[in-house]
Amino acid sequence: MDIRFSAEEQKFREECREWLLANVPSERRPLNAADAIAFDKEWQHRLFDAGWAGINWPTAYGGRGLSLVQQVIWLEEYAGAHAPWIGANFVGINHGGPTLILNATEEHKAYHLPRILKGEAIWCQGFSEPGAGSDLAAIRTHARIEGDELIVNGTKIWTSFAHVADWQELVVRTEAGSRRHQGLSWVICDMHAPGIEVRPIRKMSGQVEFAQVFYDDVRIPLANVVGGLGNGWKVAMSTLSFERGTGFIAEQVKLSQEIEELVASARASGAIRDDRIAGELAQMRAEVAALRAMTYRNISDVIRRGQPGPEASVIRLFSAELGQRLERMALLLAGDDILDFRYGDDTLVGEYLRGFAATIAGGTAQIQRDIIAERVLGLPKSR
Repeated sequence: MDIRFSAEEQKFREECREWLLANVPSERRPLNAADAIAFDKEWQHRLFDAGWAGINWPTAYGGRGLSLVQQVIWLEEYAGAHAPWIGANFVGINHGGPTLILNATEEHKAYHLPRILKGEAIWCQGFSEPGAGSDLAAIRTHARIEGDELIVNGTKIWTSFAHVADWQELVVRTEAGSRRHQGLSWVICDMHAPGIEVRPIRKMSGQVEFAQVFYDDVRIPLANVVGGLGNGWKVAMSTLSFERGTGFIAEQVKLSQEIEELVASARASGAIRDDRIAGELAQMRAEVAALRAMTYRNISDVIRRGQPGPEASVIRLFSAELGQRLERMALLLAGDDILDFRYGDDTLVGEYLRGFAATIAGGTAQIQRDIIAERVLGLPKSR
């Protein structure tokens, strides 16, 4: 692994920094759900028009065709410039789109990828189900084949942005009587199709971001199956590897920025003189540095293999738990100003509450540990 940047890459970093400095919105991402979605779409389209969307996506589909290293540089500068969270575009940009690039037909790539990059189409993920949250192999939502269509029945839950999504990456059981990993298919689902009902779920922070989705004889063209019938487990694993690996690079980079802000705050308030606080800040600063080194190593592996491997779960787990500790420290340092303090695009309390989802979304902390034990360390299966 070579973590040094070339002269060309350094020049690219300067270009990123200059554009972000001149273009990052002065207003924060709105907390109101409807306003936030409009903000997300407008900002994504602005990135596309300026050539900053899909840094490493193929040029044929609206990207720039640059290297994954340059994508990492962009994300580092993006976080450093306090640029907005991509919000409703997260699923499409970070793992829906990359999964299509890796597995879909040219027809699907040509239609969907430019719309994702422009912010014209919002995607959501239809993986988790009641009783089968992180255990993807236990899903019950099924589809029978009638002619050239799939007829889908069942339900999905914790579907981020389902209430505003145009398309969904949906995993269903297409082989009757199949069990676990067998008989699954990864399907592109039109969220405006008849038979789909979306029931939003309000989070404890007060925001509406999740939903439960019900499918009642929803008809999906058989041509919308990605990777072939029965190959859904393999395609879904590529989706989750992007979600758990490269999809969270921006969040990991943001941690570096946040720990430095916390250290500065502790110094300004005098809290740094408390040995316990100073020790915790020093520990977290060291762990952020270690996380960054692991991220660079993971990127090096992705460049060689073409997609993230199971090692991405190490980074996913570590960054989620570290982020929760950073948010607790931020609450402690805020003191009496805790209710009014703004932190990134949210209130400090809102950011703290949202942080509880970090060790649940994309596979719980327990699932990540199982993956690390079995697929990285080669230990026996836990069940």
